[in-house]
Amino acid sequence: MKKLITIIILSTAFSCTQKQKVDTKAEGDKIMQLSKEWAEAASKKDLDKTVSYWADDAILISEGQPSLNGKQAIKKFVEESFKIPGFKISWQPQNVIVSENGDMAYMIEDSQMSYSDSTGKSTTLNSKAVSIWRKQTDGSWKNVVDISTPKKSN
Repeated sequence: MKKLITIIILSTAFSCTQKQKVDTKAEGDKIMQLSKEWAEAASKKDLDKTVSYWADDAILISEGQPSLNGKQAIKKFVEESFKIPGFKISWQPQNVIVSENGDMAYMIEDSQMSYSDSTGKSTTLNSKAVSIWRKQTDGSWKNVVDISTPKKSN
């Protein structure tokens, strides 16, 4: 009997310490889909939906701009951007890598932003972007770091 109890205790302890295997491909597919939905919301200038993809503690980093810390600062920036004449933004996720334990991921994206200058002429900026995603306690994914830099022409 003592031997049986010991085996049960050791089996229980061993099974509790085993990591649950995460399907990183499935999680990556979810994030790719989220990025596409996010791009669609931004292209329609849906402010609330666009901002909903960022975590409350997110950071937005763009060349030549001060870092924006927190969802409220980002929301104000996005709201002002949507008011710029001729403003359009789009991006295409290229690939995503999910951590082995499935709680973080990063994505590489190509993005385009257009706006009209003071003469009404449209200008388009092409960028490369890296976005870092964190899995939330409810299982959803939110963007926590968004970094973009202009793409150099060849």
